Amino acid sequence: MASMDYWLFIPQMRFGIDDLVARARTAEASGFSGVALMDHLAPPMAEHQPMYEAITTATWLAANTETLSIGHLVLCDAMRHPAVLAKQAVTLDHASGGRFELGIGWGSVPAELDTFGIADSAARERVGRLAESLEVMKALWSGDVVSYEGEHLRLDGAQQLPVPTRDIPVLIGGTGPRTMALVSRHADWWNVPLSAIDRIPELRPSAGEARASAQVMVALVPDEASREEVTALATRRFGMYGAGLLIGTPPEIAQRCDELGARGIERLYIWFADFAPPETLERFGTEIIATAT
Repeated sequence: MASMDYWLFIPQMRFGIDDLVARARTAEASGFSGVALMDHLAPPMAEHQPMYEAITTATWLAANTETLSIGHLVLCDAMRHPAVLAKQAVTLDHASGGRFELGIGWGSVPAELDTFGIADSAARERVGRLAESLEVMKALWSGDVVSYEGEHLRLDGAQQLPVPTRDIPVLIGGTGPRTMALVSRHADWWNVPLSAIDRIPELRPSAGEARASAQVMVALVPDEASREEVTALATRRFGMYGAGLLIGTPPEIAQRCDELGARGIERLYIWFADFAPPETLERFGTEIIATAT
């Protein structure tokens, strides 16, 4: 079993920009491979909280780190024309020295699209547009002249330069048949909902060559005296995540991560229940990442 690839998931809400940079730098120093942001115009279930735009924030974090990969869980396809996103991705790729990964989906909060009047929120329309967007972006990344006629998108003799420094890794999440077809055709990473972990053997053939990742919420218990308090707080805030909420000491969390690795997960996006203060990131790095086999 390959060693686990750990990324920090940190939604860019309730934090100042300097706080996000500090957490990204601490994650980098603590052994995390990457940092992933979210993509919404208003944070779900916290619409009155301040948050920053996803691409701009990723650019700033890339500029303020050296080795950390930068990505999203996930960009909403409907919010950007693929020609614009293709150019943004290449720009980030060049600016970061090849550290950008494109996590993209067809929108987890359809009501958001209605609220802001952006696009058709019907599932069929959104997944159909994502399929075309992926084709358009990959065609534009070739540097060739592109003409494209789809149900949702049209290009006529379009060309974009420069080309990426490498094949930009693509992450797509989900388990539905149309989504799995996109994973098989376009994705380097397949983000699996924890509710579907038991279905990995069944779904694995549909994922093609894509490697499997998952997102988990982690509440680290620093010592036994703190267990009851940490458990109560994490459960009250994030109990809705069910099996996706991991509560325990570093050895206990490490064991849970190893169990996910044994089931085919090669990357974990860690969302910390205490909002990832430096001491939590350092403890996770020292006691879990550094000791992983």
